[in-house]
Amino acid sequence: MSITLFRQNSKQSGARSHARRRRPQGEKIRMEAKRFGYFPQCFIWRGRRYDVHAVERCWTVSHRWLWEVERHCFRVRCAEGRFELYQDVKKNSWHVEYFERD
Repeated sequence: MSITLFRQNSKQSGARSHARRRRPQGEKIRMEAKRFGYFPQCFIWRGRRYDVHAVERCWTVSHRWLWEVERHCFRVRCAEGRFELYQDVKKNSWHVEYFERD
């Protein structure tokens, strides 16, 4: 089993800061089809098509103080392995956060 991570390293300071921290960006993908208008069904990543066999988990990331949804996240299983996908709500773009080969 191998895991590929797509997280960017960020500098962490010991001092607390009220400055807004940016979330790491995953690699951009193209969502081809969704089930029920919401769940990923098929996507293109690095020129290859992946069909989603199952959505194992879904959750939402939001700003606590604004109650504004930032991301819709999905852990999906395909024939090639497991993927963690998310939709950036503001930009309406899709990304792959990590890939785990079965």
